[in-house]
Amino acid sequence: MSDRTPAPREADNGHAADEAYSLIREQILSGRREGGDWLREGELAESIGVSRTPVREALRRLTAEGLVRYERNRGVQVQAWSVRDLDEIFSLRSVLEPWGCRLAATAGLVDVVVLDDLANRMDEIAPGGRPKDVDKLTDLNNQFHRTILEAADNSRLTAVISSVIQVPLVWRTFTHYTPEALQRSLAHHHELVAALAAADPDWSESVMRSHVRAAWHSLIPQDDPSLP
Repeated sequence: MSDRTPAPREADNGHAADEAYSLIREQILSGRREGGDWLREGELAESIGVSRTPVREALRRLTAEGLVRYERNRGVQVQAWSVRDLDEIFSLRSVLEPWGCRLAATAGLVDVVVLDDLANRMDEIAPGGRPKDVDKLTDLNNQFHRTILEAADNSRLTAVISSVIQVPLVWRTFTHYTPEALQRSLAHHHELVAALAAADPDWSESVMRSHVRAAWHSLIPQDDPSLP
């Protein structure tokens, strides 16, 4: 492993890329750059005040996250989900995640202490159903669901669900919750902990299915009749 200190120019480019990434990401997640918008390197570089190189690196990172997509010979476009896309994603989740939760309830591998801690931390970040930090809430939520799936002891199921659930979509769902809907979602987490602690597969599966379907209905009404 090299202990070479980056040259000043490399360090500057790294800082500029981080800045460009943060600014473009915030614009996308806030809705200022909407699904379907084309992101031009030159325009972004000028508006941010950096060269094209860090913008290019920032777009690579955003592509890896699923926030944007690269189209050959056309450029980079903000990712968009249609109503049909969302319906397919949540329909798959409604089948796969409850089954995974059922498996976790009987596999004997679930760490309910960790799950309980994650559920409590989410409550603290969103008092009264009003999140203070959506990025952190999204991260904790992903950890919660991933912990359950890993306890199902089915690596193929985990891989399939991971390919279906995209972080930007989870983030978007949280931003569309009313305070009441978010409080209901957070309460589901605690009930899931209780069901898994009781090693009850029927209860665990039922709560997870309700949890996923409630997320779907929290997202769609505000965007209907069409998305994005």
